[in-house]
Formats: sequence, structure tokens, C-alpha cells
Amino acid sequence: MSTAGSARGARAWRIVGVVATLVTTALVVALAQGWGRSDRIGAPPPTPTASPTPPAPTAPVVLNGTDDAFIQLLIPMNEGALTLIDYLDTRTADTDPPLRAVTDQIRAAHRTEVRELRELLAAGNVPEQNIHEGHQMPGMVTDVSLAELRAAPGAQVRSRAVALIRAHLEQIVLLCRGEQDAGASPELKALAARMQQARAAELSALAS
Repeated sequence: MSTAGSARGARAWRIVGVVATLVTTALVVALAQGWGRSDRIGAPPPTPTASPTPPAPTAPVVLNGTDDAFIQLLIPMNEGALTLIDYLDTRTADTDPPLRAVTDQIRAAHRTEVRELRELLAAGNVPEQNIHEGHQMPGMVTDVSLAELRAAPGAQVRSRAVALIRAHLEQIVLLCRGEQDAGASPELKALAARMQQARAAELSALAS
């Protein structure tokens, strides 16, 4: 194996280790707090007070191991949720206006966040790596979970989709807390704080 290949492999394992620590911490917090459960969707979610989106970083950004691991995990997590939402949009016979209002809000926020996360990676001169492909990470909408949703009886699709979305949002809240506690980049910690606030609002809308 080349020296460059060895370095990339070692870096990937370091990221896996940091992510494992973040996920373990998140699970402990989740068990301690006990998130409420509800599949009820009420009126369209209230529009949260919009905060201005910061411009793309123009100066180099310094990312530590936690920052790197957070970004490399959050990008595929957001993209998995976007795939789920896109699938729900194809089920025109099961149109659910209140749920659609929540998922539209999630989609818009997730797309913006993926762009901002990639901008921070580029500013930190760190290559993007999907080291979690095929992994069953907490809160990640995977190909397996999507296949199970597509194969589910029509009457179960909505409740299963809501459960997947809720688990995804809850896990991101916890990971954002971990990034704010252990991350080093002020830019990324600020983004994590905004993401945590957005996910909390979306969870509230999902349960109303």
C-alpha cells in the first residue's frame, strides 16, 4: 500500500472512531432524556424566525477530528432524509398536507445545510469521504430502510415514514450538541447550533 493510501486509511479509521464516540454519547443522552413519541401530524408547522444564512467561508477553516467526523456523518444523513422525502412526494395518492408542510420545511433546510457543510470541508481543505456507506447508523435513512418502506403495505407507509423522520431529527439534535461540546471550528459550531434549533422546531411540528 502506498504512503498516501495508508494515510487516507488511517484518517478514515480516525473519523470512524470519533463518529462512534459521538453516536455513543448521543444514544446515552437520548436514553437519559427519553424523547416523546407521537405519530400525530397537526396543522402546518409555524414558520420559525429566520436567521440570516452566513456567507460561504472566505478564509481557511481549521477542523479538528470531531469537526471532520461531524461533517462526514451529517452530509449522508441529510442526503438520506432527502431521498426519503422525495419518495414520499411520489405517493400522490397518499397526499398528507400537514406532513407535506413539515417535510417541505425539512427539505429546504437540509439542502442548505449540505451545501454549507461542503463549503466548510472545502475551506478546511478536507476531502469529502462517505465512510458510512452501507452502515446502519442511528438516525440515518439507509437503502435498506427505504426498501422496507417501499415494500410496506400502503396503510403503514405514513407511520413508518414519520418514525424514520423523527429518529433522524432526534439523532441530529444530539450530534449537534456533541459538535458544540467537542468541536473546534467556530464556523461549524455556529452551524451546528442553527441545525439543532431547526431540528427541534421540526420535531415539535412533527408531533403537533
